Amino acid sequence: MKKRLSVKQAVELIPDGAVIMCGGFLGCGTAHRLIDALVASHKKNLTIICNDAGLLEGPNGEAYYGIAKLIHNRQVSHLIATHIGLNPEATEQMNAGSMRIDLLPQGSLAEMIRAGGAGLGGILTKTGIGTLVEDAKDYVVGRQTIDGVDYLLMRPLRADIALICGQQVDDEGNVWYEGTARNFNQVMATAANIVIVEAEQIVSAGEIRPENVQTFGILVDYIVNGRQVNE
Repeated sequence: MKKRLSVKQAVELIPDGAVIMCGGFLGCGTAHRLIDALVASHKKNLTIICNDAGLLEGPNGEAYYGIAKLIHNRQVSHLIATHIGLNPEATEQMNAGSMRIDLLPQGSLAEMIRAGGAGLGGILTKTGIGTLVEDAKDYVVGRQTIDGVDYLLMRPLRADIALICGQQVDDEGNVWYEGTARNFNQVMATAANIVIVEAEQIVSAGEIRPENVQTFGILVDYIVNGRQVNE
């Protein structure tokens, strides 16, 4: 059985300056209770790797949604994402020089994370050739020509901690994601030193059919109950 933590205990594992992968796509599939606890902790100088910068307004009219809460609280010093256009505060902080933002093509980001999890030296892609992406030397090794075709060699990405969210998680840490909530969660679970999963529902081992397990429990270190608000 995997060790269960309260959200407070889980956030205590995250130091200032940590590199964190956060699953989700505009808040869909994001570990919201863990994000809320991280906001309350006031941990600072975080590097966040995620799809986007969240939203200024959530689906129920609440202020700030997903990663936007951390950005609004000025806890993020470096954001690696694919777009920030739906969160003007991210743009403002970038222009003011208080937060570094590196934008990568969405498919490239996913593949770079996959490479980090698989122990690969990088990935080859034609996306970004001749654009500003090619100048991002922290992420691009350079051009490679294979059979007369040019590619960019992109470096792998890893993190200290991955915060993921699953619809069902069993006692052994096996995860099933509902629909598109799988998004970046599945690949991020492979590419971090510590993986914490927020479970919408915790079930007994064996309740998730083997063919429905999308992240294997061997990749998960800790489980947080996403439904018990008093933890």
